[in-house]
Amino acid sequence: MSADRGTLMRRTRLLIADRHPVVLEGLASALAAAHDFEIVASCSDGASCVEAIRTSGSDIALLEGAFPDVSRAEILAVIDGERLATRVVFFAAEDGDLDQPIAAGACSVISKSASLETLVHSLRVVADGGSLPPGPAPDAVPAGKEANGIAVDNLLAVLTEREREIMRLVSEGLSNKGVARRLNLSQGTIKVHLHHIFRKLEINNRTVLAALAVSQR
Repeated sequence: MSADRGTLMRRTRLLIADRHPVVLEGLASALAAAHDFEIVASCSDGASCVEAIRTSGSDIALLEGAFPDVSRAEILAVIDGERLATRVVFFAAEDGDLDQPIAAGACSVISKSASLETLVHSLRVVADGGSLPPGPAPDAVPAGKEANGIAVDNLLAVLTEREREIMRLVSEGLSNKGVARRLNLSQGTIKVHLHHIFRKLEINNRTVLAALAVSQR
């Protein structure tokens, strides 16, 4: 009796790392829903990320573009120097200092402006041993800091000052209750504001909202 093929399929082991709790939690939730992925480690700083790359047995490390304590180059140097099998994908707003490592096949980059579908597809390409094309994904904000800034600024221009403030606090990892306390408003008012923000930006979750806020910084 043959076993079900889906049962035998090995899931891709993912390490995810980001300084922003709401982004980290959103990534974990979204990627866990894709049944061919398994989250084996979740990190919020560069040092723990490097240690997890060494010990978790991850196939792919999906990392924030930059950490204050460990640089991109240092992470790549550890993987190369210790001959670790983990493939690195930076989830970044820009890739200006990664041209050479990308060309050498040391890492890949997925824009923080890419859709969830593009993110999942790109990770599957990497898991299958493929390479991602340099530059932004087709559905991403245009490449380069200036183009990125212009596009995001134009997008966020539809928000009121209060809505921008709520977006910033959400990107810092605050819950609705935390945002309400910070602004001395009710949780119901915060929910209404978030509903308006999602509708105006044509998004449907806090992860994308946080990514937009981070890319604006």
